[in-house]
Amino acid sequence: MSQTPDSAVHAYIERHRAAFLDDLAAWLRIPSVSAQPERADDVRRSADWLAAALKETGFPVAEVWPTPGAPAVYAEWPSDDPDAPTVLVYGHHDVQPAAREDGWDSDPFEPVVRDGKLYARGAADDKGQVFFHTLGVRAHLDATGRTAPAVNLKLIVEGEEESGSPHFRALVEEHADRLAADVVIVSDTGMWSADTPTVCTGMRGLAECEIRLEGPYQDIHSGSFGGAVPNPATAVARLVAALHDDEGRVAIPGFYDGVVELTDRERELFAELPFDEERWLRTAKSHATHGETGYSTLERIWARPTAEVNGIGGGYQGAGSKTIIPSSALVKLSFRLVAGQDLGQVEKAVRAWAAHQVPAGIQLDIRFSPGTRPCLTPLDHPALRSVVRAMERAFQGPVRFTREGGSGPAADLQEVLGAPVLFLGISIPSDGWHAPNEKVELDLLLKGVETTAYLWSDLAENAGNAETAESGDAP
Repeated sequence: MSQTPDSAVHAYIERHRAAFLDDLAAWLRIPSVSAQPERADDVRRSADWLAAALKETGFPVAEVWPTPGAPAVYAEWPSDDPDAPTVLVYGHHDVQPAAREDGWDSDPFEPVVRDGKLYARGAADDKGQVFFHTLGVRAHLDATGRTAPAVNLKLIVEGEEESGSPHFRALVEEHADRLAADVVIVSDTGMWSADTPTVCTGMRGLAECEIRLEGPYQDIHSGSFGGAVPNPATAVARLVAALHDDEGRVAIPGFYDGVVELTDRERELFAELPFDEERWLRTAKSHATHGETGYSTLERIWARPTAEVNGIGGGYQGAGSKTIIPSSALVKLSFRLVAGQDLGQVEKAVRAWAAHQVPAGIQLDIRFSPGTRPCLTPLDHPALRSVVRAMERAFQGPVRFTREGGSGPAADLQEVLGAPVLFLGISIPSDGWHAPNEKVELDLLLKGVETTAYLWSDLAENAGNAETAESGDAP
């Protein structure tokens, strides 16, 4: 009796499970910490190791691409089908710093399995989630009898994500022709929980600035001059107080221009998630929720733009008192952006708003850091439906939808390549990204393998309908 495609995938994964985990452990032993200059050779070694592993997997092209910082890895495996869509998978091979004295129960760069969990720095973020694509594509080939994937499969695995991806956009622009794709799959994300598999449909963008206000040429006596000259610290306090209105909305004129509002269906889907607000508050180390009136906590952190004060200072900060009017004060602000907002427009709006807040006699200096654009995939996009179907086959149950409140380089891929970005990750919150004892659940890791084994055929059959997709209700 012949095997079904699903049973063939299961059997292939089971036969190769041990070798797959051994190879992943070998990669995890390389301390590819991009933020530590002394680890630069290790980051390069990690890139070389991955390129060789991808060659061994079957990718006919696997190259290490240099950047002014840490190298990236590029691979491609063309389909035999002339009309096959092209899929680009994104991930990163660099990891966060880690040391045993940080609170690890074992050496962070000596992988160990305990109770069905693989502990090591990078196990979840992001080496494990990159590496499951290697076994997934081989299982796909075995189950379908193909000699090449059903899609033109490409990978771009950067080496500086944990350092802010300073050279990634330039790398994508330089190699845009080779990276061109119909769909981008980002495997650097997670799920709601092991019991509630989810697909992320978008990430917020980020704009950051520092506002410095200069008043007197030096600190001056508050008794001799107070009440008669403008005080930069007072001006900063007034500026911060004007950042939001009484409803928790950002009070900068033009800030909400272009914002893509949540649909009723999206709000229903968010509400279906088993969200425990009290537990979330404990994780947030906070005593109460707060934010824009009319939106739930999940809606606020996933789908609404924000403005936050990240730091504020000015004047005397030591013990006791010092009766001065300080010569300067500053505030650091960050803005999380959602689909439809334009970085340039937001910066222009913030500059105009800040200038309006500053009184005569105070000099304003505002400087923006390079920003990150938001990205969002409509719920009815055919490629997203393919990801959902593949996950439902692997997890044997319904898949729900989330977004990410944070920001990442995915939007650069979307903007430069003009392709929709989809998210496929199997990590769960307890995996401890960036924390001691980072781990990945082995059962979930293999569900990621299984998902990709199903995904490429589904995308080949359905991604061609992507051009007709419009924003709207979920499938």
